Amino acid sequence: MAKTLLRSGNLDDFQAVGGGGQAVFESALQIREALRLRKQQAIVDCLAIPQVNDSGDRVDWYSPIEGSVTSWKAADEDDRFRALRYLENTLASVESLSKKCLQSPKTAQQLFGSLLSKAFQFPGENFLFLVEGKPVISFWGFVNLNENARDDVLDCLRESLIPEPAPVVIEDPEPEPEPEPIITFEQADEPLIAPSTVVRITPEDLYEPEPAPVATQPQPAQEPTPTTVVKKRRIPLWTLPVAAVIVAAIAAPLLWPKQAPSAQPAPAPMPAPVEIAPKPIKAVEPLAMKLPLHQAEVVASKEKEPAPAPAPAPVVIVAIPKDAMVMEGQQVKAGSTRFLNGTWRAILDVKDPVTGKPPSLRYQIQNNKGFARVVHGDNIVCRAEIFSGLHSNGELMIKSRGNARCTDGSRYPMPEVSCKAGTSDIAECRAHYDANTVVPLTFKKAGA
Repeated sequence: MAKTLLRSGNLDDFQAVGGGGQAVFESALQIREALRLRKQQAIVDCLAIPQVNDSGDRVDWYSPIEGSVTSWKAADEDDRFRALRYLENTLASVESLSKKCLQSPKTAQQLFGSLLSKAFQFPGENFLFLVEGKPVISFWGFVNLNENARDDVLDCLRESLIPEPAPVVIEDPEPEPEPEPIITFEQADEPLIAPSTVVRITPEDLYEPEPAPVATQPQPAQEPTPTTVVKKRRIPLWTLPVAAVIVAAIAAPLLWPKQAPSAQPAPAPMPAPVEIAPKPIKAVEPLAMKLPLHQAEVVASKEKEPAPAPAPAPVVIVAIPKDAMVMEGQQVKAGSTRFLNGTWRAILDVKDPVTGKPPSLRYQIQNNKGFARVVHGDNIVCRAEIFSGLHSNGELMIKSRGNARCTDGSRYPMPEVSCKAGTSDIAECRAHYDANTVVPLTFKKAGA
């Protein structure tokens, strides 16, 4: 019976991980078969089955078990918790088996353990499915572009299970009583103070009370003689200014006759004016000025004429060679390295110490992985596995997994290649052997 298709995608959209100098995806089917032979069926059922198309750039992932399929996001919370616990137990078994294989003296076992330690890496929660409630991982052995393998493989799943904080309900406080309206009076219809309650202030109230008499020793009482008691009347203060005005009005006419004109003193005679003669002003002798006899001429200053602007250099449009590596802008912007697929002849600006010629260097790359082949000296052939990727700044990097192994048992150092899009998007590359050794490198398309 045909298996259920879970997900499809282009290999250029992801970055393969691996161990021991080999990518996990290259041995995906062998890893599943090795686990089945070791009777690790629970681990096998968690890994989807990959199938690459004829072009080698797209892969389909099928479920290893039958049943209804639900994506991780569409599953309810209980199913996701159970699936996460299942994966945690399975991953613990994988780590235990990987450590055991890495400690084996056999190279094949060590390689299997190294690959198994990275096999459960996957790009994110969108690549996990629940088939009959059991978790199945697609695109295992891959991570997103420009990302490294996660230390905690299941971290992306735990983040989606963190409950959202419940909304805080703030109860409305008891309404405060409305303040009583303030009564204002624009115009009173009746007087606010009744006539009967008006307090009259008399002039006597303006005086301070007289100080109490000082107590003295009592005198022997004498019989009072019959005298007439005259009661003193207090004069209010407000009558003083009125009396002053009346006195001034009466006294003014009486003083007028005494002020006759004869009584006024005779004015003092004015002093005779004195003429003040100004000081004589000395004549200013004309200055003897020596002026030119001929008419002055205005001579224009000779300014330096600006140098003529250099003529713009002619624009030269160079045709793109058919065998050049072109880093297409749209692909680079999308993070794709499809332009790199194929076989390339790398021309290095170095000389072989034996032949005096540059070594023959070829790269064969497909979907960001492949191998490099070097021929140097007396026809010594060396081979190394390589992988490639794009940085976020658009720089292409091609690296090797160690030095190349040669047919004579020696090792050949492989450079780290970096390329940037130059004129007409033609790749401008450099080979970095170490921090002090950088060599220009040119890629030319070669036959397969």
